Parts: sequence; structure tokens; C-alpha cells
Amino acid sequence: MKARRMPLGAVLALAAGFWMLVSPAGGSGPANAPAPHEIPADVIVRAFVKAEAGALRLVVRVPLTSMRDVDFPVRGPGYVDVEGATPMLTDQAALWIAGYVTLYEESARLPAPVVTAARISLPSDPSFADYDRAVAHISAPPLPSGIDLVLEQAMLDVVLSTPIESVDSRFSIDPAWAHLGIRTTTVLRFVTPDGAERVFQYQSNPGRVRLDPRWHQALLRFVVLGFAHILDGIDHLLFLLCLVIPLRRFWPLVKVVTAFTVAHSITLVASVMGLAPNALWFPPLIEMLIAVSIVFMALENIVGRTLKRRWMWAFGFGLVHGFGFSFQLRESLQFAGSHLFTSLLGFNLGVELGQLFVLLFMVPGLAFLFSKVMAERTGSILVSALVAHTSWHWMAERWSALTFYEFRRTMMDAAFGAAVLRWVLLLLIVIGAAWGLGALYRELSSRLGSQKGDVSGEEEGPSASN
Repeated sequence: MKARRMPLGAVLALAAGFWMLVSPAGGSGPANAPAPHEIPADVIVRAFVKAEAGALRLVVRVPLTSMRDVDFPVRGPGYVDVEGATPMLTDQAALWIAGYVTLYEESARLPAPVVTAARISLPSDPSFADYDRAVAHISAPPLPSGIDLVLEQAMLDVVLSTPIESVDSRFSIDPAWAHLGIRTTTVLRFVTPDGAERVFQYQSNPGRVRLDPRWHQALLRFVVLGFAHILDGIDHLLFLLCLVIPLRRFWPLVKVVTAFTVAHSITLVASVMGLAPNALWFPPLIEMLIAVSIVFMALENIVGRTLKRRWMWAFGFGLVHGFGFSFQLRESLQFAGSHLFTSLLGFNLGVELGQLFVLLFMVPGLAFLFSKVMAERTGSILVSALVAHTSWHWMAERWSALTFYEFRRTMMDAAFGAAVLRWVLLLLIVIGAAWGLGALYRELSSRLGSQKGDVSGEEEGPSASN
């Protein structure tokens, strides 16, 4: 007789009942103590890096519960047993902190850092206000064994050290501490040999951070950042697509791309130099206007599709996109060291290289689509309609988000007057750049008179790109 199999639901029910019978109700600790594998939700890591005689020292403060694969001894209603937990700190710090950081001197990787000191601290302890106080605090006697410190509030302070050749070398760090929490924010301070501090604040893992980069290192980092930003920015790519859909000839394409580049470079630099409003509503406003720019260009391709003034639209909307680029850049300028303008140039160069890279695929792809798959006019309308549909939803969502911000009336004081003067200066620069581009295009078009139909871009209507 064939044996009958037990239903899967019954097996799961029996397994759950057996687990409930054999597992202790309260565990070895109190009911409110975290499980050994529980990951803290929001973690702030505070750290100092300083080169001293013969060693590079890294001083770190993290929540004690970030060392989550261990049951620290507790007493009473959940107070950490400082005396019982102290012998465990060095091994846990080596596993969870030292094991996830890599240090470099110039281009050479340094030996793995070792834990030279560790202690439990109160969350209200102010020692991490500066490097010297933090080191002195960690070297001080531990907390009293009978202190009432809840485990979830306890902090772990650690000193890591690795040998170096010279304090005058340039150092870099690759701290991969995102695993310490679900959302990990790190505030890293690099103390230079002359006592100055350079502050880095970032979320998750930043990769290799050069604490005092040379100009070419800063340039390369920001070229890569700008290039990656274009490839990741789907809204910028869709705007670029709408710009070039009706363009088939070299000169109109050059005019449009150059105008867009000049415009976004102006507002990118202006924003980094502090000319953009610092109100909370400004970034959401720019994001909404970027969506508007895509919708407008897509509809223009469907309805008008005239190329007469397309470079002007590219210039005008490029000013908006430049502010969008600057939001990404401003968050990353902390990694520029003392090379602000070099990093700014590198980011802008990376953006342009990204645009050219995309155009190398976008323009031939459109040409193939319109010559082999469907008629150009039909394809232009279809592609533009799809882009407009997507961007319309973005615009509605971003407008909805923008309405949550409060717009307050600006006080007419000296600060407002200074801001107005800066914006007037920016406006004059924009007008001058637009006038210069127009004059340049007219001059070049006149010199190419024999090919005026190809280069002017002014008489091109629906048949100009066929």
C-alpha cells in the first residue's frame, strides 16, 4: 500500500509548535533586549583620522548594539553589565569595525589596523567634539560597573592604529561601515598635521576617500562622478532625447548641444558658488521644472517640430538642468579637498563626456529607427508621446511634493539686497552668454553660406530632417 504524505501545512504547523515548545520564552536577557542578529535602524558613526609619529590613528564611536552577533551581558531591566562586557569589546571592535576599513598611505595599502583601546561610553558623553578629547576619554578608566546604562543607549568608543612611514604623506580611507545599521550615516573628521579639520559626512559606503587629494586625483574623481550622474539621470537623458529627435544634420545638433552645455555650466557654477536660493523648496521646484522641460520639448516635437529656435529652448532649459546637476555636486564637494574649481571643472567635463557618449548611441539609434522601422514623422510623434506621458506623471508627482513646502515672504533687509545683486549679476551673465551664442551661430552660418540649408537650422520644418 502506498504511504500517504503529510500535507505541507501540517508539517509547517508541527514545526512551529515544536519551536515554540523548545525555545525559551524570555531568552537569557530581558524581554526588551535586542536579539543578537537584530540590525539597528538608524546608526550614526563618528570618527577621527590623524597621522601621528609612526602611526595613523582612527578613533571611532558607534552604538554598542551595532556589534550584533554577540549577547552582551545585562542586568536588571536591561542595563549593560559594563564589567562583564568590557573583555568582549576588543574582539567585537576588530570584527565589526577594524575588519571593514582599509587605509592607504599614498598609493600603498597599509597593514590592517589593530584595536589599541576600547570602552563603553554614555550617549551624552561630549568627548567626540575633538580628537584629543576623544583619545583622552577612551584612555580613561571605564564606567563604574553599577551604572544604570540601557544596552540600546550604550556607545562603543574604539582606537585603531596602523604603522605609517611619514605624517606628511597623503592618506586615504575606504570605510565600509554601512553594515552597522539599516541606515548608516558617518561623520568623518580628518585632522591635518597643522591641526586643521576636514569634515566628511556621507551615508552608506563612500568607497575610497582621499583625505587630502592631489589636483589630478580630485579631477579624476569628479569626472567619473559627472559621467555617472548623466548615465543615472533618466530625466536628463529624456530631455536630451527630445532635443535631438528631429535633428539629422551636424550643425543643428552642434548648436543645440552647445547651447545646453553652456547654459547648464553657468547655473552649475553659480549654484556651487552660492548664488542659488538655499530654501528647502528650491530643489523640489527645480526637479518639477526639469519634468516640465521634458514635457514641453516632447509636445513641441509632436505639434511644432520647428528647429528655428531650438537652440534657445535648449539654452533656457539648460539653465534649469544646471541647478539639478549642482544638487548632486554640492553633496560631493566635500571630497574635493582644497581643489574646488578643479573638481567643479572635472564634474562638468564628466557631464559633457556622458552626454557625448549617450549621443553616440542615441543619434544613430534614431536614424536607424526612422529609416528601417517606421516613417520619421510617425516615429517622432510616437517616441515623443511616450516620453511626454512618462514626464507628465513626474511633473504631477513633483508638483504634489512641492505643495507641501511653505513659501515665506522674504524680509527686505541687507541680506536680501545682496542676494538680489548676485541674481542680477547671474542674469547679466546669462543674457551675455545667450547673446554671444547667437552672434557666434550667425557668424559661423554666414561663413558656411554654401551649405546654408544644412547649417542655419532656421528654415527647417517637418521636411528639414528628411
